[in-house]
Amino acid sequence: MRFRSELQLAGKTATGFVVPAAVVDEMGHGKKPPVRITVQGHTYRTSVATREDRFMISVSAEIRQITGLRAGDEVDVDIEFDPEPRSVDVPADLAAALDRQPAARRSFDALAYSHQLRHVLAVQAAKAPETRQRRIDGAIAMLLETPPKKS
Repeated sequence: MRFRSELQLAGKTATGFVVPAAVVDEMGHGKKPPVRITVQGHTYRTSVATREDRFMISVSAEIRQITGLRAGDEVDVDIEFDPEPRSVDVPADLAAALDRQPAARRSFDALAYSHQLRHVLAVQAAKAPETRQRRIDGAIAMLLETPPKKS
């Protein structure tokens, strides 16, 4: 399905498209369906969210950079229900740290896709090896619900 929408800014950086209620209803998979979005020739996976009685699709800074979109742009958005399970490719160093802490591994595996992805993206975004390790340690500590150790 295709609809036209303006990329809206909420707050300082949060951006997204309003999805017409008729589009969500026509998909027939509830009010927060997992979807594939294609905008400006780029396809990504997300879920429809509800905000203030509206259906929304978030557009991350990464997607805005790839597509060249800015708040205020009006574009065609292709949307389709995405039945494929969500899974995160966990970097080897984070996976090894999780495997050394079975309780952290269980907590990580129990997280929703978006929360797993948040930990993975934080680790992947680190530029220095020390920062990467600090982020891994922080993720493990958070998953174990203990404060990270100071190094």
